[in-house]
Amino acid sequence: MRHLKKIFVMTFSLYLLATLSSCVAAETLLYTLYIPCKIGASAYAIRPDGSKTDLGTISSIPETTRWPSYTASGWGKPGTVCASAVNAIHLLCSIEDEKGRTISILPQTTVAPAAGKKTFFTVRSDAGTGIFGGWAPPVGTKVYVRRPDDRQALLSCENMPVEGDILVIPVEETASLPYIVDIENRPGGRIIAWYSQGPQIVARVIRPIYGTGRFEGTLFQRGSRIRANHTGVIDISTSPRGEIGGFQIMPLLHGASSEMASAWQLTQWMIIASTSHNTLVGTTPLFSDGLVPGTQLQDKLWDIWSTYERRPLILCRLDGGPWQFFPSVSGRQDKALYNMTHIRIYYPATKEPLQK
Repeated sequence: MRHLKKIFVMTFSLYLLATLSSCVAAETLLYTLYIPCKIGASAYAIRPDGSKTDLGTISSIPETTRWPSYTASGWGKPGTVCASAVNAIHLLCSIEDEKGRTISILPQTTVAPAAGKKTFFTVRSDAGTGIFGGWAPPVGTKVYVRRPDDRQALLSCENMPVEGDILVIPVEETASLPYIVDIENRPGGRIIAWYSQGPQIVARVIRPIYGTGRFEGTLFQRGSRIRANHTGVIDISTSPRGEIGGFQIMPLLHGASSEMASAWQLTQWMIIASTSHNTLVGTTPLFSDGLVPGTQLQDKLWDIWSTYERRPLILCRLDGGPWQFFPSVSGRQDKALYNMTHIRIYYPATKEPLQK
């Protein structure tokens, strides 16, 4: 009996060690963003090996916060990135009366009405590149405020950046993300996430996509790419960079909000629901942790694989045919995607699939 107990203890210890090791390895630090709260200073990224990449000069700093911010900001976690897009990054300071209070980081030239007035850092960078492209942080990334004496704490209403401070945003790659998500574009269609261990149905389609709309930020993104991801939306561009056109995928809870009432009448929004009691908002893999605008190949990352693969690709099937790029569609065209039967989202990666 004593011998059996010893074997059990050793076996359990090895299991626990393996479990802890997998937990530690579940997230890998890719780089850390530094956004100084000082006009004229440079924003930059530092890789774990110490290499530094400049991302543009700061030309304005926030003087206040925005409250109430856009509806979905209230579904994020305070002290984290709550939206990542080619034309804006929104940071959640707090949730008050179920509404988010935010500050933002914007490129020099942009269209970002959700940011508000005097509530943002401005970085001299083209929209869709740098921190708004290949170096973008995913939704859910923690945001810290570092004081001049090196004290550091999560962003909050009690810990807002002031002149001389630095925003510190460590960007991690989560190993538990799928490498592909497939969507059947029909009522009741399955949304299947493909993981290394196999497929999993993560949601169902309530209302499919049939057309495209004028989502302003698509001006800065190429077709068949992610324009934006936040806690309640995946925004996909169908138009060439320099033109406006795309569609959005949102969870049922967001579709039921007053802000999105028109989504039930128009064809530019897909509404989806969980197969469980999960509302989907602010949850991985669709509305947190994974999707970013990605490099448009103007950003050179630390190796060729990362440069090419950290730019989520979106493909479609028309009439059940082969996978292909989206038809190039700009503006509002209510029936432009009427024959689209499937959507495939390739998740960003920095190494070969299944490589440890």
